Amino acid sequence: MSSRPELKVDDEHGFIRFFKSLPAVTEDTVRVFDRGDWYTAHGEDAKFIAHTVYKSTSVIRNLGRDHHTGLPSVTMTITVFRQFLREALFKLGKRVEIWASNNGRMNWKVVKQASPGNLQDVEDELGGQFEAAPMILAVKISANASGRSVGVCFADASVRELGVSEFLDNDLYSNFEALLIQLGVKECLIQVDKAEKEKDPELAKLRQIIDNCGVAISERPAGEFGTKDIEQDLARLLKDERSTATLPQTDLKLAMGSAAALIKYLGVLQDPSNFGQYQLYQHDLSQFMKLDAAALKALNLMPGSRDGAKTMSLYGLLNHCKTPNGSRLLSQWLKQPLMNKDEIEKRQQLVEAFVNDTELRQTMQEEHLRAVPDLYRLAKKFQRNKANLEDVVRAYQVVIRLPGFLGTLEGVMDEAYRDPLDAAYTNKLRELSDSLVKLQEMVETTVDLDALDNHEFIIKPEFDDSLRIIRKKLDKLRSDMNREYADAADDLGQEQDKKIFLENHKVHGWCMRLTRTEAGCIRNKAKYQECSTQKNGVYFTTKTLQALRREFDQLNANYNRTQSSLVAEVVGVAASYCPVLERLAGVLAHLDVIVSLAHTSIHAPISYVRPKIHPRGQGRTVLTEARHPCMEMQDDVQFITNDVELNRETSSFLIITGPNMGGKSTYIRQIGVIALMAQIGCFVPCSSAELTIFDSILARVGASDSQLKGVSTFMAEMLETANILKSATAESLIIIDELGRGTSTYDGFGLAWAISEHIVKEIGCFSMFATHFHELTVLAEQYPQVRNLHVTAHIGGTAEQQQQQSEKEEKREVTLLYKVEEGVCDQSFGIHVAELVRFPDKVVRMAKRKADELEDFTSKHDGAAAGLGAEYKKEDVEEGSALLKDVLVRWKDEVRGGSMSKEEMVGRLGELVKGNERLLANPFFKSVEAL
Repeated sequence: MSSRPELKVDDEHGFIRFFKSLPAVTEDTVRVFDRGDWYTAHGEDAKFIAHTVYKSTSVIRNLGRDHHTGLPSVTMTITVFRQFLREALFKLGKRVEIWASNNGRMNWKVVKQASPGNLQDVEDELGGQFEAAPMILAVKISANASGRSVGVCFADASVRELGVSEFLDNDLYSNFEALLIQLGVKECLIQVDKAEKEKDPELAKLRQIIDNCGVAISERPAGEFGTKDIEQDLARLLKDERSTATLPQTDLKLAMGSAAALIKYLGVLQDPSNFGQYQLYQHDLSQFMKLDAAALKALNLMPGSRDGAKTMSLYGLLNHCKTPNGSRLLSQWLKQPLMNKDEIEKRQQLVEAFVNDTELRQTMQEEHLRAVPDLYRLAKKFQRNKANLEDVVRAYQVVIRLPGFLGTLEGVMDEAYRDPLDAAYTNKLRELSDSLVKLQEMVETTVDLDALDNHEFIIKPEFDDSLRIIRKKLDKLRSDMNREYADAADDLGQEQDKKIFLENHKVHGWCMRLTRTEAGCIRNKAKYQECSTQKNGVYFTTKTLQALRREFDQLNANYNRTQSSLVAEVVGVAASYCPVLERLAGVLAHLDVIVSLAHTSIHAPISYVRPKIHPRGQGRTVLTEARHPCMEMQDDVQFITNDVELNRETSSFLIITGPNMGGKSTYIRQIGVIALMAQIGCFVPCSSAELTIFDSILARVGASDSQLKGVSTFMAEMLETANILKSATAESLIIIDELGRGTSTYDGFGLAWAISEHIVKEIGCFSMFATHFHELTVLAEQYPQVRNLHVTAHIGGTAEQQQQQSEKEEKREVTLLYKVEEGVCDQSFGIHVAELVRFPDKVVRMAKRKADELEDFTSKHDGAAAGLGAEYKKEDVEEGSALLKDVLVRWKDEVRGGSMSKEEMVGRLGELVKGNERLLANPFFKSVEAL
């Protein structure tokens, strides 16, 4: 940061007046001013950049002399500006306006705009480094007494496609939430009527969901969602020759309103090169597994801002892709797990081919895929007329690599994998390679490929007579320059290309350079003129070299002018191959992800296995020696494996009890992660596995950061749980880790019981519930499909400790075994865990004493209720009560006269009881007798 540019502005007061006259923008917009090779920001924006980028207010300077009326400002180098862009757009969900002015005058205007879902203007500044395609979506809703309809239109601004979808939703908009996650949306346009803004409860719900999913919100006026002109707009944009009115999607009125808003926001109609280039497709929400925002967090699907190691998230763990397109596709697959058994098995078969053939996998990764550039971005440059000869060469370099891909794939010997590999890759690549032959021939005919070694991108001189003449002169000048260079080296006694160099400097043009240690030899020699001193040495020239350089530059400019029309022609022809390059990008991205999944499966601490997939709604889920894929990658972790069995009749609802830190959360989360990995076609971390297909994974895990948004832990918990109960079907997988912690124990337990019973009786899907409420385990006695499990902990002490117990209070060691076993956990380990993390002894002793007192109090007061009711069947209690009543009625009749003494009365009652065998055998009566 030390090389921060100085704040120098020509007309300070004029700029301050101009800046203060600018209309206000929304608080999430940042204005930046481009000043050539540095940038400035002012006012509140300067303070924001000081905090987020520089992490210090000391970088703020005042424009204008007066400290009070001056304008707070910061400056940024190009590198810092790019860092700010990434931070603002990807992490903070901001909008950025970049202003520029012509030749330093005060006519500033917005030249580029960017938002989290629309990065087109700043793609070059970002260098294509985004983990997923930046999806932007517009939503329009209609809510009435009969239900809620949602219509959306979405796009990746870098691809010429518009997606639409319209569907019914519940009052929590869980389908809409699943769609945001499936598409990986970064920015969402919502319709806001300023007058209604405060009152509309549906809009408030929508905002809450968009916010929970970490998506930036853009408010647009209701007028932009009108459908008046949408048909003629689509008719101009779409490739489809048929009338837009006949497209089935135009019946989706809400989606069409969203499309109108999105087309306006992205400004696609303002660029004539878009006309007739777009495709419209309909997204079917039900073809992919649904995930809610809570499941995304619980399964650690994507990297979080606090994740240190790459392998902390599933995306980070699985991403060994070699191409930017592959990484983006993997991100999409993780949010769109498949629901079709055949499709899943097709992917598995391909992963298996690369798992079993090490040479095939390594050759693909190290030789072929590594050399593939970002083909989508390349195609986009051609589409937007931003491409140059260098881009043509980059496309060519991919084309000439295709025979290598084909040769490697055709070399696969195993018959079992030939057909799947042919269908997925070989046949498609051969067809694409054939389509691109003409592009290859054109480049080889027209472009001077030998000049690439000097990083020059030029048309071959033989291609045109006037170019040939200029080239001849240029070559002559180059040899003259080389002669001057050799003479200077001799004169100065320096070895060529070791101590003295001839270079084409970006400022000084062709000149010579001496290393700094040798630079003294040109001092006091009038023949040599110094140009500049830099880190790598001193640049200098001679009168002869200067004259040659000037002539060379003139001829070079002439060459470029002469070749520019030819370059434009070559670029234009290459641009016509865009659709083929985009198809090629798709095939290579798919290949990249499959190879990456195979790489992860084979390089795990213990190799993953291919899971057997059962059709939807059928079969059981059985995982043997299952592991959490991210946890086992951590250093110093010896992961304990566990078995899992989910069976409709005997174990569809698992209740897991046990100590804190004992592994309950890891156990239930790893099942969700494994299910998701299986449905994207990946192998899984088990020794054997069979899974049914789930239509959604719904999670309620731990306290989230909702308190920061003013929502209590308990409220957040209830909202997430309500979403689960409304969205789940019999084919879902529910993961609940703790419930009811934010309220009183009795309320919490009551809720946990009611929710569990509803899932078991009404929904009937596979579920896992990790809990501290041991009383919940009684559910297993009422429902055969409920099974109790517990994580084990070993409590013990050394022999010495046991001897000392009489002198000193017992000190027991807790060892968490992380093993999941059948049955209920027999005791709570809260205090022992406190010992484990070295709580002060005094606090631990007090906790034990209070816990014991509470236990005594509960057992004395609740003995009758708890002791008499909990352990006995309802029939036993009823029968025992009735038999005892009969005995007491008979005894009352016999002693009514009052002739018996007290001792005789008690004796007679004893005889009546002893004479009733059924009463004596009743378990409930036995407990009464014991009291």
